[in-house]
Amino acid sequence: MDNTVWMVNSTGGSDFILMGLFSQSKHPVLLCVVIFVVFLMALFGNAVLILLVHSDTHLHTPMYFFISQLSLMDMVYISITVPRMLMDQVMGVNKISAPECGMQMFFYVTLVGSEFFLLAAMAYDRYMAICHPLRYPVLMNQRMCLFLASGCWFLGSVDGFMLTPITMTFPFCRSQEIHHFFCEVPAVMILSCSDTSLYETLMYMCCVLMLLIPVTVISSSYSFIFLTIRKMISAEGQKKAFTTCSSHMTVVILFYGAAIYTYMLPSSYHTPEKDMMVSVFYTILTPVLNPLIYSLRNKDVMEALKKMLNVRLVF
Repeated sequence: MDNTVWMVNSTGGSDFILMGLFSQSKHPVLLCVVIFVVFLMALFGNAVLILLVHSDTHLHTPMYFFISQLSLMDMVYISITVPRMLMDQVMGVNKISAPECGMQMFFYVTLVGSEFFLLAAMAYDRYMAICHPLRYPVLMNQRMCLFLASGCWFLGSVDGFMLTPITMTFPFCRSQEIHHFFCEVPAVMILSCSDTSLYETLMYMCCVLMLLIPVTVISSSYSFIFLTIRKMISAEGQKKAFTTCSSHMTVVILFYGAAIYTYMLPSSYHTPEKDMMVSVFYTILTPVLNPLIYSLRNKDVMEALKKMLNVRLVF
């Protein structure tokens, strides 16, 4: 009888307890300050990049449009995890209700899935720009860019609508403690007392598909790009092409590497500590690194930034 009541209460809407990063830290206050500073850097860096892309006419190209979409995704998904974690630490509260947990999980899965496909769209854009430069303005027009970006957001939301309801309808009766700093699917699913092996298999197949399609597009695009670069006579043209592609490839390796570990490796490779550290990397650190990667190594962005700062100084 007690077990039945406990299962119903856990499934029906009792609070989860987010163990978070700070419970394992010897200096939680210092860690809280560091994460807050990193969060502000991520918001500022991505917001500036979006502002530059939309305000400078020289950056009104498909490549920078997709970069601004990437920055928007980074801003949103760091905002659905970090502020809640910091507020819980300051207020001394670490509980999250089942509906709030589900909403956080949905938005997070949606944004991560959207970024998978956006990175593929960015690779396709580079392929068209380098391999078909004469047809590029026609093929990658504004309508096509909006279609690709909308498709990325839609496919990400499909992933969210698939994984979140199934995960949150399992009965949770083992423990209410989520050994994570937000409601990520694997961290919540491990609390279920029912057999989740079939769902884990389906989730694995879903993640393989979500990764396989973008990876295929990215690898195919860069295969053709490298073949085209090898045929270029101009050393300056080769250098420019490599610089543009290397920034994107750096982001791809960082993001996909962490995602493959989290969603595709067997559970025997996972521990709560490892999972949390990997999530910190691609949830908190990657949004800070992305604008740096795309700005410090990009002359057009740096010129636009200098121009904007000069205008501000004049006024």
